[in-house]
Amino acid sequence: MSVTVFVQGRNGVTRWQPSKRWFLLPIMIMVTGTAIYQYSTDRFANQQAKVDENQQLREQQKQQVIELKHATEIQLSTLVTHVAKMQAKITRLEALGQQVAQNNLLDDQFDFHIEVGIGGYSELGTGIELSQLINDMNTLASRIDSNNLQLSLLETVSTNLHIDEERYISGRPIDKGWLSSPYGLRNDPFNGRRTMHKGIDFAGREGADVVATAAGVITWSGSMFGYGELIEIDHGNGLRTRYGHNKSLSVNVGDVVAKGDTIASMGSTGRSTGPHVHYEVLRGGQQIDPQKYVYRKAS
Repeated sequence: MSVTVFVQGRNGVTRWQPSKRWFLLPIMIMVTGTAIYQYSTDRFANQQAKVDENQQLREQQKQQVIELKHATEIQLSTLVTHVAKMQAKITRLEALGQQVAQNNLLDDQFDFHIEVGIGGYSELGTGIELSQLINDMNTLASRIDSNNLQLSLLETVSTNLHIDEERYISGRPIDKGWLSSPYGLRNDPFNGRRTMHKGIDFAGREGADVVATAAGVITWSGSMFGYGELIEIDHGNGLRTRYGHNKSLSVNVGDVVAKGDTIASMGSTGRSTGPHVHYEVLRGGQQIDPQKYVYRKAS
């Protein structure tokens, strides 16, 4: 289809017939405008999405910071509480050490009254100074080192003060029972021959406690021919004691026992006719009469 347009000019009316491209121009303009609008809209939407994403990320980071701060405050509070408890325990330990020193008349040589670091915070957050907490912990560590050294020295001195008393052999190796066979020559209960009995027998109830007659170190704990289940204790200065025919043993080789500690239970193991304790005292490796040790007064 063609369109004819008449145009009035100076030389009269002129006929003009436009080409088909003129009719497509409005369509092209409309299509182009639509494309530009769509492009602008999509670009804005993308930018807005990025803005929203960044804002959401910042919110997440903010929440993480808040949670981290809260967790840190809880950990600091726990640490402060732990330090305070340690300070309280060390204070009690110092008091005990001072009391032990006084009891042994050594308080002029051991001084546990040193400056005590004071901790404990009532509030979290700005109330907790990390540098102060570290200082408290350093002070605490210094106090522990000092106390350990002083207590170790005090233990050594105190032990040396009482070692002679503890190593003093005296008394019977049983709490309840009776002397059933003395030291010396006797008729052997198995063959009737005259033989030397190198210890003292104390009879009693099976399972009764057998106790150490002095402090020392266990050098034998086990079966020995003739003695059955035997305990031997070294008391130093060449003195040892033996406790034979036990039913069961309560200590091991290397254990340190105090005077009066239970070391076994009475029995009838080995060469025995009934429940009893065969008790020996050895000096320089040779059995001697235990009677003077059994009946002498405790030091």
